[in-house]
Amino acid sequence: MKFSLKTSKQTLMVPALLAGGFALGSLAPHAQTAPQKVAFVNVPDVLKAHPDNAAVVAIQTKANTELKGYDDQIKAIQAKGASATAADKEKMNQLIKTAQGAAQSYQKQITDKSAPIEKAVDGAIAAAAKANGVAIVMDKSTAAQSGLVVYADDSTDITAAVTKSLKK
Repeated sequence: MKFSLKTSKQTLMVPALLAGGFALGSLAPHAQTAPQKVAFVNVPDVLKAHPDNAAVVAIQTKANTELKGYDDQIKAIQAKGASATAADKEKMNQLIKTAQGAAQSYQKQITDKSAPIEKAVDGAIAAAAKANGVAIVMDKSTAAQSGLVVYADDSTDITAAVTKSLKK
């Protein structure tokens, strides 16, 4: 097989050109994204501020009162220990079943009342974020506790804006 000098030089230049192209490409600036504005909102405070939250609190209060009554009766029977009669144990089992049923019923009521409130709060947070040019919103009540955020300037808190929009 014959190789001409011209062909072998071209063959040698191709890898050199490719390597040079990669080297120059790595020096070119990469696309950078603009910094994202972060804000915080105290979600529990906003939920409490929602006008319909009073209905949720009323259900919770009623549930706590009723369930405490069942709990007190169950504890009284349990305090008897080995001296509890078969009738006492049967009554305790019935109280436990009744309390569990009541707890499930109250939980469903609370969930049904809370769902539209949570949806409205989510919408208000999104609207306040967009109005303030915020790309990321974190829950202030959990961010510090989790250790995820160690410091945040007070100017990043949009809780007041979100609360104000819910009361309109």
